[in-house]
Formats: sequence, C-alpha cells, structure tokens
Amino acid sequence: MTEPAGAYCYRHPNRETLIRCTRCDRPICPDCMRPASVGFHCPDDVESGRRTTRAARTAVGAKLLSSPPYVTIALIVANVAIYVWTGTHSIYGLNDPHRAQLFIDWQLQPKDVHDADHYYELLTAAFLHVNLLHIGTNMLSLAIIGPPLEALLGRWRFGALYLLSALGGSAAIYAFSSNVYGTTVGASGAIFGLFGAAVPLVRKLSLDPQWLIAVVAFNFVVTFSVHNISKLGHLGGFATGVLAGIAIGGLPRVRERIALPVQVAGLSGVAVAVALVVVLRTATW
Repeated sequence: MTEPAGAYCYRHPNRETLIRCTRCDRPICPDCMRPASVGFHCPDDVESGRRTTRAARTAVGAKLLSSPPYVTIALIVANVAIYVWTGTHSIYGLNDPHRAQLFIDWQLQPKDVHDADHYYELLTAAFLHVNLLHIGTNMLSLAIIGPPLEALLGRWRFGALYLLSALGGSAAIYAFSSNVYGTTVGASGAIFGLFGAAVPLVRKLSLDPQWLIAVVAFNFVVTFSVHNISKLGHLGGFATGVLAGIAIGGLPRVRERIALPVQVAGLSGVAVAVALVVVLRTATW
C-alpha cells in the first residue's frame, strides 16, 4: 500500500507537507506552522488575526502594556543623570551641586524668568536637586507612584501628566511667590501632581482611597512642617495633577471611559490654564 502524496507548502513550493492551516486549508511546512488552539495556522492568517483583533485597553482607554514602565524609568534616569552632571561640575561635589553652571542656568527664580524671559526655567528646574537626600526621596516617590499610573494611563498620557504637573508647580511659584529673588528646584511639584491625579483615578487604579488619602495627607504635613520646602510648588503641582486626572478619567464617580478627543481637549485646557497663570503674572508684574 502506497503512502498518499503530500501537498507542497504555499510559501515554500519545494517543501512537501501533510499539514494544512486549520483556517484557510492551505498546506504549510514546519517553518510556517503557527500553533493555534486547534491545529496550526499559517503566517498570513495569524497576521490577519492580529490586525482585526482589538488590543486590550485600560479603564481610561490606553493600550494594555506588558512592557516595563519606560517613561517612569526615563524620567528617573534623566533626573539622576542631570544630578550627576551638576554634582560633578560643582566644586562641592554630588552633595551640593548648586555651584554648577547648568544648575545656575536652570534653577527657577521668578525675577529672572520675568526680566530675562527665561520661561524655560519653569520646566528645567523640575530636573534639578540640591543634595542626595532631595533626589533620593523624589526618585523613590516617583518609582512608587509612577509604574501603576503609567500602566493605567499609557505612555503619552502619563508623560503629559508629569510635565503639566511640573509646569503647574513652577507656575504657582512664579505667580504667587512673595520672594521674587528666591530660587526653587526639584521634581516634587511633578510628583505631587501624580498623587493629585491618583485622587480622581483611585477607582480606576483599584486603590484603597483611605490609603491614598493617608499618603497625600502625610506628604502635605511634611510640606508645611519642614523648612525650605516649596509649599507653592507642591500645591500648584497637586492642583494641576487633580485637573489632569479629571481630564483623563473624569470625576471619581464616573465609571464609563472618557473618549480620547475629550481627554486631549481636557489636557489642552489644563495646559492653557497653566499658561494663563504665567501670562497674567507677567502682565501684572
């Protein structure tokens, strides 16, 4: 009795095979076989299935990521790299980098922003730190709150939230500080913004609201108890984060997903509000 002749792989005509794709019934060789729940699929059907299958999304519409929190990691790396740069270019070393020229150029001083039009300081100051304890506590906080927020929001929403919160904290200092010659640095305004955004997003993060409230309350107690901490920066960053969190996820009681155009419009509105605070302060100086 003779064996039945096999067909030839549709992608490799010189390879004989007895296996067929369970979806399209085309013959496939071992190199083209893709395991499926039943039998094997050919590469074309696998690719077609990927294009037609909708990606899983979070409660705010971001693609569900299985990769590490790259934005959080990038922000930590950027802060640490800038700290090391300023520390190694300061005569006092890593524990006192404020003598480095980059530190002097990037720190936030309201009078300098107004008189020299150095509006970039509103953002660059958020990447400077005065000593190891300062950057250590800020980066630890970012490493704790950043990954779960980035997983929920996705990369671009999380990045926008961080930058808006940093600018919001700086805008509050620029607009309301009574010491226009004082200087301010640090990522804490941006980090307070992340905690602020977590308040309206607490249900979507599946967090215990009592735990979050306790953490936020503790941070504000420290803010108003310790000397030389920028109270305006923390308050401005927190308020900006709350508004950005509402723009992305709605109020805490809102359970349905906010549409992407509404999220973009909301975040743009927060950016405009921050810019308006700066413009009004400049106009009334």
